[in-house]
Amino acid sequence: MATTNGDTDLADGHNPQNGAVYDPTADPYVPERQSADDMDEQRNKNIAYQYLCHLEEAKKWIEACIDEEMPPTTELEEGLRNGVYLAKLGHYYAPSKVPLKRIYDREQTKYTSKGLHFRHTDNINYWLRSMEDVGLPQIFYPETTDVYDRKNMPRVVYCVHALSLYLFKLGKAPQIQNLYGKVDFTEEEISIMQMELEKYGIQMPAFGKIGGILAENMSVDEAALHAAVIAINEAVERENADETLGALQNANALLVNVDPEDKQEYQNELFSAKEEKKENALNKSLREGEVDSDVYDTLLTQAEIQGNINKVNIALEVASLNEALENQNANVVLKALSNKILGLKNVDPDNIEWYMKELQAARDAKGQRLDKDEIQASINAANAKAKSEKDLSKAVADINAAICAENSAETLKALKRPEANLPKVHDNGEQLYQSELKEIRDTNEEDLNHQQLSVAVQVLSAVVLINDALNTGSSDETINALLNPDAALDDVESDLSYAERYYSTLTAARQTKAEDGINFLTQEEVQQCIEIVNQTVHEEQERILAITAINEAIDEGDADMTLSALQMQYAKLNDVEPHEAVLYQKQLHAEKEKKAANSEDESDPMLWLDEIQSTVNSCNKTAADFNKLAYGVALINTVLSSPDATPESVMKVITDSGVGLHSITAECGAEYLKELTAAKKAKDLEGDEDGDWVCHTTKDGHNYYYNIKTNESAWVLPEGAALNCHQLTKEEIQAILTRVTSAHDRQLLFKSNEDKIITLQAHTRGMIARKSFHERMDFIRRQLPAIIKLQSWLKGVTQRRIYKDRLEYLNTQEEATIKVQSLARMMAARNKYKKRQQYFRDHVKEVVQIQAFFRSNQARNDYHILISSNNPPLKVVRKYMHLLDRNEMDLSEELELHGLKAKVVKQIRSNVQLENDLSAMDIKIGLLVKNRITLQDVVTHSKKLKTADMGRPASGIKSLSKEKRHMLESYQHLFYQLQTNPNYLAKLIFAMPQVKTTKFLESVILSLYNYAANQREEYLLLKLFKTALEEEINHLLIGAEKGSKVDKMMEIITGNPMVIKMVVTFNRGAKGQSSLRSILQPLVKEIMDDKNININTNPIDVYKTWINQQETETGEATDLPYEVSTAAAAMGHNEVTNRVQESITKLSSLSDKFLSSIIAAIDDIPYGMRYIAKTLRNSLTEKFPDAASDDILKIVGNLIYYRFMNPAIVAPDAFDIVDVGAQKGMTTEQRRNLGSIAKVLQSVASGKTFGGDSDHLSGLNKFVLNAHERFKAFCIKVCDVPELDDRFNINEYSDFVNPTKPVVYMSVQEILDTHALLMEHEEIVAPETDDRLHELLSDLGDPPSIQDLIVVLSLWHAPVDTNEQQAEALLTNLAKSEISLTLTNKFEIAGDDDTDMVQLFIRTKRLLVDVIRVQPGETVPQVLKTPATEEQKDEHIALVSKRVKQDEKATKDDDKLQRTMSVLHDSKLPLESIKRKIEKNLATLEEAKHVSSSDNYQAMVTSIAHDIRNQRRYRNQRKQELLKLRATMNGLESKSGFYQEQIDFYNKYIETCMLNLQTKTKKSKESKKKNEAIKYTGARLHEKGIILEIEGLSENQFKNVLFEISPVALAGTFEVTAHFLGVKMDTVQIVFSDLLQLQYDGVAVMKMFSRAKVNVNLLIFLLNKKFYGK
Repeated sequence: MATTNGDTDLADGHNPQNGAVYDPTADPYVPERQSADDMDEQRNKNIAYQYLCHLEEAKKWIEACIDEEMPPTTELEEGLRNGVYLAKLGHYYAPSKVPLKRIYDREQTKYTSKGLHFRHTDNINYWLRSMEDVGLPQIFYPETTDVYDRKNMPRVVYCVHALSLYLFKLGKAPQIQNLYGKVDFTEEEISIMQMELEKYGIQMPAFGKIGGILAENMSVDEAALHAAVIAINEAVERENADETLGALQNANALLVNVDPEDKQEYQNELFSAKEEKKENALNKSLREGEVDSDVYDTLLTQAEIQGNINKVNIALEVASLNEALENQNANVVLKALSNKILGLKNVDPDNIEWYMKELQAARDAKGQRLDKDEIQASINAANAKAKSEKDLSKAVADINAAICAENSAETLKALKRPEANLPKVHDNGEQLYQSELKEIRDTNEEDLNHQQLSVAVQVLSAVVLINDALNTGSSDETINALLNPDAALDDVESDLSYAERYYSTLTAARQTKAEDGINFLTQEEVQQCIEIVNQTVHEEQERILAITAINEAIDEGDADMTLSALQMQYAKLNDVEPHEAVLYQKQLHAEKEKKAANSEDESDPMLWLDEIQSTVNSCNKTAADFNKLAYGVALINTVLSSPDATPESVMKVITDSGVGLHSITAECGAEYLKELTAAKKAKDLEGDEDGDWVCHTTKDGHNYYYNIKTNESAWVLPEGAALNCHQLTKEEIQAILTRVTSAHDRQLLFKSNEDKIITLQAHTRGMIARKSFHERMDFIRRQLPAIIKLQSWLKGVTQRRIYKDRLEYLNTQEEATIKVQSLARMMAARNKYKKRQQYFRDHVKEVVQIQAFFRSNQARNDYHILISSNNPPLKVVRKYMHLLDRNEMDLSEELELHGLKAKVVKQIRSNVQLENDLSAMDIKIGLLVKNRITLQDVVTHSKKLKTADMGRPASGIKSLSKEKRHMLESYQHLFYQLQTNPNYLAKLIFAMPQVKTTKFLESVILSLYNYAANQREEYLLLKLFKTALEEEINHLLIGAEKGSKVDKMMEIITGNPMVIKMVVTFNRGAKGQSSLRSILQPLVKEIMDDKNININTNPIDVYKTWINQQETETGEATDLPYEVSTAAAAMGHNEVTNRVQESITKLSSLSDKFLSSIIAAIDDIPYGMRYIAKTLRNSLTEKFPDAASDDILKIVGNLIYYRFMNPAIVAPDAFDIVDVGAQKGMTTEQRRNLGSIAKVLQSVASGKTFGGDSDHLSGLNKFVLNAHERFKAFCIKVCDVPELDDRFNINEYSDFVNPTKPVVYMSVQEILDTHALLMEHEEIVAPETDDRLHELLSDLGDPPSIQDLIVVLSLWHAPVDTNEQQAEALLTNLAKSEISLTLTNKFEIAGDDDTDMVQLFIRTKRLLVDVIRVQPGETVPQVLKTPATEEQKDEHIALVSKRVKQDEKATKDDDKLQRTMSVLHDSKLPLESIKRKIEKNLATLEEAKHVSSSDNYQAMVTSIAHDIRNQRRYRNQRKQELLKLRATMNGLESKSGFYQEQIDFYNKYIETCMLNLQTKTKKSKESKKKNEAIKYTGARLHEKGIILEIEGLSENQFKNVLFEISPVALAGTFEVTAHFLGVKMDTVQIVFSDLLQLQYDGVAVMKMFSRAKVNVNLLIFLLNKKFYGK
């Protein structure tokens, strides 16, 4: 921390006494001489201390301005980054530019909790604008990033110092203090600041020269100003006020507001300031020793002089103002306040009374005179109060006007004005405010004052809230709104039981008003509703008391008491009949007992109001029903007693609904009369009582008494009343009716079911008969053995009698019997034969199939012998000779195969070029977006994309004239040798510079092998890779230096072996793309499609996501910090730990799934990758015999997984594993999920567990170790593949028997590049002098130029009128033209040369095939010795003729299908001549031990059988190749379509950019200005940070260097000219796109003129700003 100390000692604490002889060598305080490093270290510390002092000075000055405490000095830089203090400082001197309300995060709460936000830069920009407003020269301004990103904080502090001096000069701020040497800092604080300054890497600004720079920026004569300032300082030094006044009044000094009357005060203030400055300069020199001094270190600058003058003037004016306040002289006070010297703001003469009050109040509160800031604060407060009072009056008047105009919208708007100072007004109460306020005003018959408005609005706002609460549908909110004191409502019950009542009543009332178009309740209506609810509740309480009384009366058992209780007013029971009181009492008592029985409560239950009312209603109904019943029964008895009773009269009375009789049938009327009359008579004879009352009983057991004469009724028999026993009761009448009706119904039933009764009787008789039958059958079953025995005896007797009679007849007719038998046998045999014959006729098809089966079985046996036998017989081989001939299908397939090969190669070339161009376009558009560059480069590249195509049609030797064939044939011989001998290219790869190898691989090697389009070329390419890999690992020889390129085994992993890179590049291309896709696509697609998968194992990211989610869900700021520095800190939270663990569990499951799928798909891995893995393993085992097998398997796993599969998992869209459109990319979550899985699989492949920074993933270590063992076994299986010869069934003689010659497609440029490389490295590629390559290169000579080769190949002849530029462009385009080379072996032996036994064997075999085809035989000697017939000779001639025609057609359709050797020379001989030639050749071959006559030349027959088998394999291979090529072509076309989609997307983007560019084109004047040159001194560019250093020049000489930057005619190119002392030194051109490329590549510093180091980023910024307006 900085602390202020006293006067500094002269010699750091030691000063020898006066008069003593001073001996430096004897002085223990004199330090030893320091070294240069120590002196540098001390100087750096002094700079750090000086900067800390400047920080302390800036801190105290800002605190004095904004009246707020700031962070400690050592933390000040960090505290300034958010710009809050700087913005407050800007508000201090430019409040109009920086209002306090615009300062973001003014209290710094967000900065404290969450750190910096991008909106904090707004504060910095406000500060910069405020400095512009007061006129501070821009030379002092820092960049926004200097503050926000803390890139150059010394420049920020430097700007604060310059601002303080400038404001002091203007009299707007106090002077900044000079604290150098007056504050102390600890050694640690100084060291920390020293390191910070070294981190900035900038030169410390010259704080002492601020005054001079301010003076230089004034448009005056600098020399005259300097002289005037010197004169003022000298006059002040002499302490002569008059002389000082004269110097101050010098016009060259540019001083203002100098009052001659205050000369002595000026002198005193300036002298004091000058002395203080001299003291500070002395203090600095004593601390730092001799340093470069400046004249203004001890002199006052013009700004400081003006500032002190202003300081004196302000002090005098403030004193005058305080005196006027003491005298209460308003006019003098107003005059003083309006004085420009004081510079007080917002002084309004109309507010003088407010000023006097506020100033006097402030003076009284302080108890002493006011200073300038306190006066300004009082003025501001007085202005605010005056404005508030005026605004209030106007607002009240506007409100009354709006109310009178009955404009509700204007009324609401006027009420809401802040100036009205009214309670809160709600928008949805517009109509309520208008209507109620209008009513109040009409009642008062005058305008409302502020007090009345406040009270009314307060109540009305509360009523609006009540209406809003009703809208919510919540009774709780409604009761809370009603209880609001502002609503002024009476008798509102706070009991929640009232809440729902209030809500429902108010809602009903408002709905009623809504029918009239009014959607709100007034305060009066709300009060009425409250009173209604209160009254209703009161009545309910009284009703409860009545119910209690009723229950008590019921318990008493007194019917009269119960009746009185039921008739109580508040009970509000309906239809209570007094004469039913007894029944009420009985029934209510029964109901109460029933309720008590059903209740679990032991206390006496009470009947509720609804139960009581229900019982009363039930009793009334019972009484009415029994009254009807009694009357009906009495009427029935009366009719029966009458002698005139008829069936009709009886039916009428008994069917009365009041009686409730049932089971009545109209047909029984007479019977009813008869039975009822008899019963009545019998009843009349019973008993002697003859009263008037009869008794009926209810179902509940209550007796009902009825007077049959008076029709009276009672529930208790009246006293003295007698019952009548002669009346039939209802029950007796019903019994008679039921009996009569039942008898009638039974009779009707029998009559209607007569037929059914008969049926029933029949069934009964049948059952009896069946019973008798079953009994008889049972008897027979019991006697069955006896019955059978009896029947058998009878049958035997009868049959024996018949037999004896027949035998006797036959004995008498013996001859006739024999004749008949013979005829019968003959007819039987004849019928059998005819049936068999007819059977064959009916099954001819099946017979033919059986015969075909036997024949095919025989053929299969022969074919099996041909395929599997080591020595197949000649007769078997002869059957399959026709398979060696080419048919039309072979020819068409060959044509299609070669056509597809050409298309595939061209399409691959086109796609590769498109991919490269699109990658370049990505970079250019990225640069365009990032740096806002011009569109020229992008548009140019876009045109290149538009003109890209498949190239020119391939030309071949067929299109050449005879004299031009030699060169092309030589190239065909050369490339045949390169293709078939892998040693040449393997050595050439390592002889070339490594940077050219990839291009050589893509442009030449893959073209030479047709991108492995068929098995032969794949075989040769893999052979090249194997040879090159072994060359690289085991015995690579480059020149005379011998040694292994792989010195350590693990360099295969850590390095980038060339061959490994070539192999992976090839197998990821079109050849292996389908394999990668089939292995990985299902897995990757599953991960991408599953939106629920979100793997994030980074604890810090998980922590941030958790915090964001928590705040989003709760809507509250979290108490946790927003940033954590380490993963361990993040894992300290349980939620983070759980989420990470969940991700780890999911990651383990998915990684295991990936690994299992990869292991299961081992057969899908391209054979080429597996074979190279095998080669790598064998070579490493041979090279490093002591190495552990696990280490070697790790290297193999690195090849298979990390190099081949891992990139496709991490970026599946880039490797066509999944299809992603041009405008749609993968999401961040998808890439993170796949990247996490790839990371785990990489650990599995390498066997490395997680630890260290990835310790939170240690839970995966067990899985990694277990999976690694599985992966090692997988790697072993990967290497288990057959050798090339076995896999492809190709050997060194295959080309001799191949029916077609190999064809490759190469561009002119590729041919020339290969030729040139071979010539350059000929001695390395072919070190042996007799190597065939030397002869081939000698035939070709030196590589021709592109133009020569193009002319030789007749691809182009330059037109006469073509200029050089056009010709060069045409040549560049034609260099890409493809040439089809039909590869041939120059060193093939001629047909008549028999020295090569292999060639002789092959030719002899071909001749023998022709002979065997037309002449059969068991052995070869037999065929050769047997003379041929004429038919066989004709057949041979026809065979030769057919072959010639086929060759002619093949050559006509495609010259690439001609035969490898001319097989027609010998075959055209006569058949016998061919035999003799064969015999001669066989004798020669037998001498060479290639064949033997002892086994009848079986070797020759076996070889023919082998050719037949190969022909079959070749046809199958050709079909497979066709399928693969078609699939490859489809994939390439799909990929080309995807590229075309990207091109269209880019073109649309560029068109949009061009349209935007056109709409934003500057005016012509601005364009002209951009084309003008700009000039900067080296010092200015150094100050801007563009020039970092110039070799040979010190920084103080930079001002002598002038740089001129001007655009040239070529867009995007600038010419930079350097002048030194006015002399032109050098000129360079810089291309803007090159600068952008450097920036893209991360190059921050470049050299210009070979001497000047330039900051690339700032130079781009300068060019954008000056020439592109960005």
